[in-house]
Amino acid sequence: MRPTPYVASLRIYEPLSAFEPADRLRWQSLENDPFSFNREEELSLHRVVQPEPPAGRPDGVHIFDRDGVRYISPWATATRCWAALDNFKDSLPSTVVPYFVSPAMEEVITAGVDLLEDKVPHILNETWIIPPRWFILFAPEERTRGTNADGLFCRAVTTIANAKQRCDGAHDAVLNAFGDGPVEQELENLLAWLEMFHPESLVELDYGGLANYMDKALRESGEDGLESDSSIEDVTHSVAGLAASDGMMAGVGYQRLMSRWRLVQAYEQAS
Repeated sequence: MRPTPYVASLRIYEPLSAFEPADRLRWQSLENDPFSFNREEELSLHRVVQPEPPAGRPDGVHIFDRDGVRYISPWATATRCWAALDNFKDSLPSTVVPYFVSPAMEEVITAGVDLLEDKVPHILNETWIIPPRWFILFAPEERTRGTNADGLFCRAVTTIANAKQRCDGAHDAVLNAFGDGPVEQELENLLAWLEMFHPESLVELDYGGLANYMDKALRESGEDGLESDSSIEDVTHSVAGLAASDGMMAGVGYQRLMSRWRLVQAYEQAS
């Protein structure tokens, strides 16, 4: 089982040629480690408990080899954990912050935030749910499901060109249907993130340990487990409804998606 089985990830894999020469030299001869996802999660847990200032260099990478080309997704766990800690601090009233973050730690956070400004994470994480906007980037035929050492898995991989085209189309559909608002802004932010990377990159959606929870939730609902999960299809259906100005069609797809993921979220309270 994954060290953090409640975490899903959206990853960018850039071609090796997109990185600095020193990094290319380090990574071109590395073996593709099938347990790199577990190692990343273990290190992230360590750095959540014991924060470290953002490092100038990545602390590990995921490797994706396809058609003779090597693609790299740096973990950057120190930077991501630091950013999460800073966001957590900002979410609290100033009078409450000292109960969670010591003055000494807050001073270090403040000093370290400047180091984050020019660092774009290759990996986004969510706990206990996958945001609907992530599914927009993929087509059903790009999804693979199966079993590995951690149990069930569900992943989807596409080119960044496809992902940007789909995100842009969904953004237009939402904007035309609802105008400016939080959903439109989330899609705009996602598209801006995708634009930061090499145009020949790959995008991967990884259910992580949530694949096992989804399988359990669907079986308890009388369905055929993970194989019956149609999250990508439901989001595609919903966006098509918006684009066609068919509110009922859009609503049906979205309701199917959210009712399924609410079942998964319920395990958070039970765990």
